Amino acid sequence: MILMLAGTSDARELAMMIRQAGYRVTATVVTDHAAEQLRSAGIRTYVGRLAASRLAELAKAEGAKAIVDASHPFAEEASKNAMQAAADSGLPYIRYERQSSAIASDKVTFVDSYGEAADLAAEKGGVVMLTTGSKTLDIFAARLLGRPNVKVIARMLPRKDNFDKCERLGFSQEQIVMMQGPFTKELDRALYRHFGVTVVVTKESGKVGFVDEKIAAAEELGIDVIVIRRPRLSYGIVHHDFAGVLAALKQHAPLPLA
Repeated sequence: MILMLAGTSDARELAMMIRQAGYRVTATVVTDHAAEQLRSAGIRTYVGRLAASRLAELAKAEGAKAIVDASHPFAEEASKNAMQAAADSGLPYIRYERQSSAIASDKVTFVDSYGEAADLAAEKGGVVMLTTGSKTLDIFAARLLGRPNVKVIARMLPRKDNFDKCERLGFSQEQIVMMQGPFTKELDRALYRHFGVTVVVTKESGKVGFVDEKIAAAEELGIDVIVIRRPRLSYGIVHHDFAGVLAALKQHAPLPLA
């Protein structure tokens, strides 16, 4: 059995491919929506952010032969927990990380943290659209809300807990956009125009995260983009495609001979 952290749409595709290769797969995800997608494909799934000790317990209980970490590029804590669980369990750790986008534009500024992104957005002023999700929304709320030169628009997944968080942090309904992706360049451009956006804040999530589309739409409209760089972790075994992960599994957790 392969224990897998499947935090993204491409990770769920990989989980199904590993299963088709002949492995049993048990996956952990953080939303019920993701769990439903995997369970409908016959993959045993647990919902929740699991600490390293709990991941190790789960690996032992399920008889895991390896841990595949296909969590989001910004799920730094999840990756650290997976690496620790693998080390504690004596299991191979294999990281799948989607390829970064090749971003080259004079409208783009890279920063290393959410706080730095918020400070730069405050400095630029105008209408700031956040496309960084709800997890770090409090950082932006503390540094942007209430500034006379800044209007903030927060775009995120349409979930009740996200709306509740926005309300708790002081966002008005006019400042909240809740939509399920994927987002095309045309849709991004229409949203930017509708809200009069002058600054977009996003993360270096890769092509699968539709960062290219956000930036292309912003570039066409002359909008500044602030991109938060990925966390830099020392993963060990890392692959940027499904074939590499499957080859690593064959090497480190081979299937029993028929």
